[in-house]
Formats: sequence, structure tokens, C-alpha cells
Amino acid sequence: MGSEKTLSNKDNLKVLHEDNHIIIVNKRAGDIVQGDKTGDKPLSEVVKSYLKEKYNKPGNVYLGVVHRLDRPTSGIVVFSKTSKALPRLNKLFQDKKAKKTYWAVVKNPPPNEEGELVHYMKRNSKQNKSYAHKNEVPDSKKAILDYRLLKKLDNYYLLEVDLHTGRHHQIRSQLSAIGCPIKGDLKYGFDRSNKDASIHLHSRELKFTHPVKKELIHIVAPPPSDPIWDAIMK
Repeated sequence: MGSEKTLSNKDNLKVLHEDNHIIIVNKRAGDIVQGDKTGDKPLSEVVKSYLKEKYNKPGNVYLGVVHRLDRPTSGIVVFSKTSKALPRLNKLFQDKKAKKTYWAVVKNPPPNEEGELVHYMKRNSKQNKSYAHKNEVPDSKKAILDYRLLKKLDNYYLLEVDLHTGRHHQIRSQLSAIGCPIKGDLKYGFDRSNKDASIHLHSRELKFTHPVKKELIHIVAPPPSDPIWDAIMK
């Protein structure tokens, strides 16, 4: 999934914010946040290596995983550096008190320039895929997001997405359900994959109250550099 060049290591890690309790990084497409059956080195271990070297720490480095991003997705990921902050961060994310905004590049224009999407998501674990239904079906969970059309490119459209729920593959599945699959996302109906196995979905912005200092944290992550993202940022 992606070449070694595109994956993070402690020397190319993109740190967006760090204090005594949290570290926030800009994940590259292809990184896995937490270890899985692939056995590939997860981003959590890369961050630990970075902290160990930066602070010359002996022994194990504490790091708590607060939330995840899909492997082919890029953007903001928050980790906890202390056991004090981790349960507070977990609760903050569970209670939807962290405002997440995503950018998605899609091939087709959405039905309206902005709108709310409400679906009932049913996950298929064997396929690692979630299906968006218009009406409630057994074992489904309600999924809500808002989208806005931000920019028209020659062949693509940039949507900004605000999540109100955090379902498995929610943005990918819901946008596909309205005929707007994300560029490179074969699993959800795009016609071809990106060369590096990424998809053009980026966790762009995050706002939340610091779990210890109680001050507002506002992070904006630049998207990866490729011809389409570069055209968007012009």
C-alpha cells in the first residue's frame, strides 16, 4: 500500500502541534494509525520513535491512540502523550466535541452546492466496507454529514465535509451513495485507483478544547503534494 517514500518515518514526520500532553501529526496516505494484520509499522510507533529521539528518552515511550483515519486517507491525527490526557481526549471525540472538517475530491458534481446527507450505514466486516441505505435496515447506524462545494477543477470537484457522526468509511460511502465517489476510491465506485493507492480524502481541520489546558486547539493540515491537490491550493 504505497511506497516507502510516501510513508512516515521519524525523520519525515509532519508534526502540526505538540505540547506536554498531546502530539498532532499530518498523516500521509498509506500510513496505518495503529498496528494491524499487515504487520506494517504503524504511525503510532513512528511517533514513539520521534519522541524517544527528540527527548532522548530511555525505555518505552507512552503514546495513546485517540482516533484513526483510514489507511488511504491523509490528514490530522491526534495522539496522547500522557495517561492523564488520553481518557479525556477519548471522551471528547466520543461525545463529538471535536469538530472535524474533511476535503474530498470527487469526479461528479453533487446534486446541490451544499447540503446534509443522512443515511443508515451497515458495515460488512468481511468486505471491510460500509453500505449507505436511505432507510433504516437491521443493524444499521444513522450517519449524518454536511457538505459544501468549495472549488471546481477541470475534471473534478472539491467538497468540504463536516461530520456529525463517526461511522466506518462514512464519508466514502455517503458521497458514493449520491454519485460522487472520491478520486482513487475503487472500493466505493471510482473507476480507477491512484498510483500510490491513496484516495483524495484529507482530514483538513480540527477544533477542540485542550483536555488539560482548556484552551482552544485549532489545527489546519496542508494536503499532500500532487497535481490535483496542488491545483486546489493555488
